[in-house]
Amino acid sequence: MRLVTLIYGFLVFFFISFNSLAVTTPLEYDDVFEIEFVSDPQPDSKGEQILFVRNWMDRQADRRRSMLWLADSKGQLQALTGVEQNAHSPRWSPDNSKVAYISGQQIHLYWLNSGRNVQLSRLTQAPANLSWSPDGKWLAFTMFTPINKPAPVTLPGKPVNADWAPAPIYIDSRQYRADGAGYLAAGYTHIYLLPAEGGSAVQLTSGEFNHGGSLSWHPDSSALFFSANRHDNWRERANNTELFRLDILSRQLTVLTDRYGPDSQPQVSPDGKKIAYLGYDDRKLAHQAMRLYVMDLDGKNSKNLTEPLDRSISSFQWQANSKGLIISYDSEGKGYLAELNLAGRVKVLTDDLGGVSYSRPYSGGQFALANNGLIAYTQASTVYPAELATKHRSKQQTLTAFNRELLFKREIGKVEEFWYESSVDKRKLQGWLIYPPAFDASKKYPLILEIHGGPHTAYGPYFAMELQLMAAKGYVVLYTNPRGSTSYGEDFANLIHHNYPSYDFNDLMDGVDQVISRGFINDKELFITGGSGGGVLTTWSIAHTDRFAAAVAVNPVINWYSFVLSADMYSYFSQYWFPALPWENPEHYLKHSPIQHVAKVKTPTLLLTGEADYRTPISETEQYYQALQLLGIDSAMVRIPGASHALHTRPSNMMAKPAYAIYWFEKYRQSDAN
Repeated sequence: MRLVTLIYGFLVFFFISFNSLAVTTPLEYDDVFEIEFVSDPQPDSKGEQILFVRNWMDRQADRRRSMLWLADSKGQLQALTGVEQNAHSPRWSPDNSKVAYISGQQIHLYWLNSGRNVQLSRLTQAPANLSWSPDGKWLAFTMFTPINKPAPVTLPGKPVNADWAPAPIYIDSRQYRADGAGYLAAGYTHIYLLPAEGGSAVQLTSGEFNHGGSLSWHPDSSALFFSANRHDNWRERANNTELFRLDILSRQLTVLTDRYGPDSQPQVSPDGKKIAYLGYDDRKLAHQAMRLYVMDLDGKNSKNLTEPLDRSISSFQWQANSKGLIISYDSEGKGYLAELNLAGRVKVLTDDLGGVSYSRPYSGGQFALANNGLIAYTQASTVYPAELATKHRSKQQTLTAFNRELLFKREIGKVEEFWYESSVDKRKLQGWLIYPPAFDASKKYPLILEIHGGPHTAYGPYFAMELQLMAAKGYVVLYTNPRGSTSYGEDFANLIHHNYPSYDFNDLMDGVDQVISRGFINDKELFITGGSGGGVLTTWSIAHTDRFAAAVAVNPVINWYSFVLSADMYSYFSQYWFPALPWENPEHYLKHSPIQHVAKVKTPTLLLTGEADYRTPISETEQYYQALQLLGIDSAMVRIPGASHALHTRPSNMMAKPAYAIYWFEKYRQSDAN
C-alpha cells in the first residue's frame, strides 16, 4: 500500500491563528461526522517512532472507524493501514521491525521495511490484549472460548422442514447479559499463544474461569503474568481477582496474591525482579480508588506506593531502569502523567492527558513509554478531541492536527473553569461553563445544567461534542463535579455512599445559583439534562425544585429496586451501592428512588434511552414516562432502536441526543425569546 506522508508544523499556532482569522459559524449537528481523535499511542523502544490509532466517523456506515498511523518526533506522519481495514491495538515487535495489530477479529502483521501486510491468525472469536514475547517468537492474547451447552429439553414431534417457533433459550448463568454485548453465549475467556510467523493458536489456560485483562511477559519469555478470579465463588464475588504466573512450558499456574479485593494489570519490571500492579483492599464502598503496588516476583513484600496521593491510578508503565514508573491519574477533573519512584515520591510531568471521550467531557487518557524516557500520550483540549503528543524530559510536542478542518470552519464554544462553595458544608466544588459563539455578557442567555453519569466519574476541561452542540444553539452550558465525583479523593467520592441522590442535588443547585449571580442568565429559562447517573439526578432534581422550565433525562434510573433486579451488573450494584438486598431493606431503595417523589414533579420532561440498554434498562424510562402521563405532566419518550447505554457509539445517535434536547427546551423558552 502506498504510504501517505504529511508534515504538520507549528500545530498549536495553526489552531489558534487560523481559527481566529477564518470566518466561522457555530457547530452544526452533522459535524459529529467531522471529528477525529487519536488513541492507543505506542512508541517504539528507542522512542524514534510512534504508532497510534486514528479514529474517524464513517458517514455512510454511521460507524466509528480506525486506521493505524505512524509518527516521528518531527511530526512526519504515515498511514500504515487503509480506511477499509478498521485496524486497532498496534504493538511493536521487540526489534521494532514489525507491527502486530487486530483487524476483522484477526491478528495481522505489518513489516516496516517492505510494507508487506498479512493476516497471521485464523481465529473463530475476536482476540484482545495482544502482547509480544520479549524474544519475538510468540504473540500472546486473550480470547473468548465458547462451550457447547445444549438445552436441557428437546421437544419431540417436529416434522421435516416444519416452520416451528425458534427454540426456547435456557439461561442458568449469573452473568447472562452485558450492556453493549447483549445476551452472552456460554463460554470463558482464556489466554492463547500464536507463533509470530503465524499458524494455529495454542490455548494456555483452562477451566470455568475468565482470564481477561492485560498480559505481561517475564523478560526471558518463560512466563506470563495476568489477573483472574479463579475462586470457587467467583460468580458471586466477581471483584475478588488475584495475580497469577503462568509458566509457558509446563502450563503451571502460581497464584501470587491473596487478599479480598481486585488485583489487576500486572507488569513485570524490565530487570525481571519486581511486579507492579493495581488494586485495593475491598471495603464494599461504592467508590474505591485503585492504588499502585510493587512486590517481588514471587509475590512477597508487597508495598502500596500511592496511598498518600489519594487518587485512583488509571494506568502505569515501568521505566527502563526498573527504578521507577510513569503513572496516570485524574485530579480535580484533569488527567495527569507523573513519575513515581519506589519510595512513593510523585513528580508531575504534565496535566493535559485525556481527550478520548469526545461526546461528553469525561476524564481519562492513554499513554505509553519508550526506553529513552519519551512518553507518547493523548493530549486533551477544550477545543478539539485527543491529538497525539509527546513528553521527553523538558520538551513537549503536539504531533497531529486531525481536527484542523473542523476548527477552520466552525467556532467552538469557550470553556471556563470556576470554583464555588457548597451551601451544605462549605466544600469547594468545581465546575465549567461553555459559552455560545459570539457570547455577549450584556445579554441574557438560557442555561442548560448538564450532569455527568457514574455517579463515580468526573468531568473536566475537555472537548465535548454533545455539549458544544447545545452551546452552538445559543445556550450557556454548565457542568460540574458534585460530591460523589472522582478525582478529588476517596472520601469526597464516598460522601454519597448509600446516600445517593442526596446532597449532590444541593451541589448542583449551588452551581446554578453561582452562574445566575453573574448576571447574563435568564432565570426563567433554566433547563436540566444528564445521562445515566445524570439522568438519576435530573429526575431527582425536578422533584425537589420547580426552577427548571424543562428537563431531558437520558437513560435514567428512577426505581432502585427494579434497577438492581434488571441491570446487567446487578451482582455488583446490590453489594456495593446498597446496604442490603432490595427485599431486605425496601425503604432504603425507595427513599433514594426518583419514582418515590414523582408526584411532586411539575416540570415538562422528555426521556431518552436506547432500546438495547442493559445497564439502565429502558423499563426504567417506561416506568417514569407512564407515571408522568398518569400525573398529567407534559412528557415524551424517545427510544433509540438498537442502542446500548453508550448512545454515542453510532454518530447519528450522538447527533440525535442533543438535537432532541434542544427541541424540547425550545418548546419551553419564553415566547419573546423564541
